[in-house]
Amino acid sequence: MANDLSARLAAVLNALPLREGLRVLEIGCGPGALARAIAMRIGDGHVLAIDRSAKAIEQAKSASQAELSSGRLTLRQAAIEDFELHAHEAPYDIAVAIRVGALDGRHPELERRALRRVADALTSRGQLYIDSGNPLREVRLRD
Repeated sequence: MANDLSARLAAVLNALPLREGLRVLEIGCGPGALARAIAMRIGDGHVLAIDRSAKAIEQAKSASQAELSSGRLTLRQAAIEDFELHAHEAPYDIAVAIRVGALDGRHPELERRALRRVADALTSRGQLYIDSGNPLREVRLRD
């Protein structure tokens, strides 16, 4: 499935510290190519892919039937600045955001809200990676 990734997303996938059993939150999943590739890499782990766009979630749903059916992938329409875990939903180990406007520094208050929501969705050792590095940069959420 990783063969439907652009070179940029393939570099992101390879830079993520993925391993079996991880819970991964992908923020701004678009049509879901990276989420599907992550799901393949983490075995019995789980990916929650979110996007603020209903159209993007529908595209991801159409292209991700095998991963959705297996339970390795869940899709949810949500903006990261408003995101909350569902009741009894376990926190995530890693979050990754590629080309997410709320995390690109242009809107400081929106970014603060988004970072708080990400921190709340991750385990105490959870990590957030964004695409402002080569190819990724880890964002410290806690001191």
